[in-house]
Amino acid sequence: MSGAAAVVIISGMKSVSKSVLEGQVRELLRQVEQTGEGLIVTDHDRPVLKVTAIRPRRTSDEVFADVRGRVAYREDILAPTTDEWPET
Repeated sequence: MSGAAAVVIISGMKSVSKSVLEGQVRELLRQVEQTGEGLIVTDHDRPVLKVTAIRPRRTSDEVFADVRGRVAYREDILAPTTDEWPET
């Protein structure tokens, strides 16, 4: 990227000004798509946009596959929790 000096890191994400984005939009969007790392766009050093890649939704079976069958409930899962969470 020729304007690499204009890309900075904010909160663990790459950040780029609107003017730099305008000149390198295809390259920067391709990087977001390929790496999955988001991009923050700034206007006068103020973050205004966050560009992220869209990832396919995972089913609950996929998300919990590594723990399925290994979790044991010792109490009634539907019992009220007002003692533990009084502000609810």
